[in-house]
Amino acid sequence: MSLPRIAIVGRPNVGKSSLVNLLAREKVSIVDDMPGVTRDRVSVIVKLEAPDGDGPEREAEIIDTGGFGVYVADGQRFDDAGKDLTQLTEQIEWQIGQAVATADLVLFAIDAQVGITPRDEEIAKMLREQKFGREQGDGKKPVPVVMVATKIDGPKWEAHGYELSGLGFGEPLMIGSLNNYLRRDLLDRLYGLIKDFENTPELPTDLKLAIVGKRNAGKSTLINHLAGEPRVIVSEIAGTTRDAVDVRFEYDGKSVTAIDTAGLRKKSSFSGRVEWFALDRLERSLRRAHAALFMVDATERLSHVDNQLASMIIEQGTPVVIVINKWDAVEGTIGRKGTPVGTADYEAYLRTALKGLSFAPVAFMSATQGTNVREVIELAGELAEQSRQRVGTGELNRFFEKLVHERGPSSKLGAVAKIYYAAQTGTLPPTITLVVNKPDLFSPMYQRFLMNRIREELPFGEVPIRLRIKARSRKAGKAQGYDTQSDERMLPAKQGAIEIDLATDDTPLFNDMDWAEASGEMNADDFFED
Repeated sequence: MSLPRIAIVGRPNVGKSSLVNLLAREKVSIVDDMPGVTRDRVSVIVKLEAPDGDGPEREAEIIDTGGFGVYVADGQRFDDAGKDLTQLTEQIEWQIGQAVATADLVLFAIDAQVGITPRDEEIAKMLREQKFGREQGDGKKPVPVVMVATKIDGPKWEAHGYELSGLGFGEPLMIGSLNNYLRRDLLDRLYGLIKDFENTPELPTDLKLAIVGKRNAGKSTLINHLAGEPRVIVSEIAGTTRDAVDVRFEYDGKSVTAIDTAGLRKKSSFSGRVEWFALDRLERSLRRAHAALFMVDATERLSHVDNQLASMIIEQGTPVVIVINKWDAVEGTIGRKGTPVGTADYEAYLRTALKGLSFAPVAFMSATQGTNVREVIELAGELAEQSRQRVGTGELNRFFEKLVHERGPSSKLGAVAKIYYAAQTGTLPPTITLVVNKPDLFSPMYQRFLMNRIREELPFGEVPIRLRIKARSRKAGKAQGYDTQSDERMLPAKQGAIEIDLATDDTPLFNDMDWAEASGEMNADDFFED
């Protein structure tokens, strides 16, 4: 792939992330007034249309960077665990330098409402002297720099934008990202800036992998191993990653996008809006991924947060590999039973703690050493293919006819359940719809029986499955409490606290209070030493 790369740089809070989101037409980067929110390089492929439709569409890779010079807010140098966040300064500046060194065009963003500050002048000098990314550069010709006057929220601010020309980068582009003021002008001029660059459209990604897990589970370390470079910041400081960072690379001749996500912790421990935004990006990543790697730190006990993540994965229907990371630090140690710990011991503990993911395969890995990484990626690809499988309607109808004949739903009133029709109505996840005479006869227990048999006999043994029970007619469905247009059961309010999620094979999903209760039943002492 050969696309022009556009890096956006500037001091904190000048609207870089808002500009990225405007160009991408989606929420890519987290936007917040607190300095230092963006730390990694966040990139996205955008499409630019020719002015007035006079020319071909162009693609470009837009790269958001951290705000240069200030990496923590006043009074927030230390996080809630007492870690000094200024320790990240060197790595953040390296990421900014790498973005500039590999860019074809740099957009220098300045807040027009504030005007030119000493920090802006410092950045301007570094850009003029090509000091950004000098160590990472490849000796190519200087990268062109175009100024962008941000926060031009109306005509009265345009004069302030022109004043920024004094820094010597020519007439600035202008944009009001929050209200789209001058958006069309910006896009047209940006198109003109990149139209002569080599532009080979991005090829479809063969595999999108969402990397999820608790804080410090090793997600960013794995991303950097796969990318072959320090693509994201790795630190012992919990919560370093905030945005969902897409990293594209070639792996065994295939195009792979790995999505690094923020480490999750208890919602009650969230320290501000940024963590809620990061959670939103995590959920979005699961929705757009072909498969997920659920990273578990082998040196830590499984917890309430792990159960929350399992719940999210099941809800999104994402195929998942449970990856036990840092296994090299645990394997062979002596457990409470006085014997060396092996993979079978840990898997037995895991299956007890994460019953909702009993169908998901488990892999043991060391991201730091690169042990078993290739096998994990291959397994994730196999699950993605499994989730794309389709079973013919005829085969499905014969399968369910056989099941109902062997063991049909029981009724104390003597009612007989009938399946009129079965069809696979979706993939990723595989979705099977049953049209029946009496949906109420298909109890949660009987649905679990069906799910178990589906996993045993159909090609969906290791991925989430959706099973929908639908009444034969709209009139019959409404009589039994079903919305036949949406195929969803209309539960009374008192039944809404705990619902059976049909993506699991033997356990319900719980709300937060119920998860806490369920987690209390886990017996971690069988595995971990005190």
